[in-house]
Amino acid sequence: MPFRFGDLKQRSRASWEAYCRHDFVRALGAGDLPGPAFRHYLQQDYLFLIHFARAFALAAYKSRDLADLRRAGDGLRAILDVELDLHVAYCREWGIDEAALARLPESRATLAYTRYVLDTGNRGDLLDLHVALSPCMIGYAEIALWLLEQPFTRLDGNPYAPWIAMYAGDEFQQAARDEREWVDARLARVDAARFDELVEIFDAAARLEADFWQMGLDLAD
Repeated sequence: MPFRFGDLKQRSRASWEAYCRHDFVRALGAGDLPGPAFRHYLQQDYLFLIHFARAFALAAYKSRDLADLRRAGDGLRAILDVELDLHVAYCREWGIDEAALARLPESRATLAYTRYVLDTGNRGDLLDLHVALSPCMIGYAEIALWLLEQPFTRLDGNPYAPWIAMYAGDEFQQAARDEREWVDARLARVDAARFDELVEIFDAAARLEADFWQMGLDLAD
């Protein structure tokens, strides 16, 4: 039976659940996340997006056919021409201007996660890179839909409702489905030994994603 993305989640269940059901995520849904925790997350996520763009540039370099090359190029342009501008505008709503973002130092969680992704892509192939990125690219889509189903989530009067709506929206959900289909198609071709290697990458990336949430809570304590 061919491997699929769901098999990565199953083999890394503890790390995946710790990431997707993190206290930071639950507090986003409930609307009681401390403001400083969210602002810190927003600031570091700006830096993450810059490295995310670098990862797509690396994906272009690692691509072996024109379809993957175009896919990587589209992702890179989307981050540089759309997502970063949207993120800067969203940060501005939280009292964080672009000049402040440009002066930000990277937190240890940001350094650890972004460098792990880039190092994994440099050492491995295109599938290694996509698997390292998938907890972010697919995980955020799952988290947003999960929050909408939870009895503790409130949208009226929740300052984080726009964040949930963005990742639950059609555009991001479609991007996540496209990424999952790409990963599924490549996983279907690997053997058990290769899949074990990919599980290690996925599990580490999920744990680093959880650390990315935790940095905001640690700041607020």
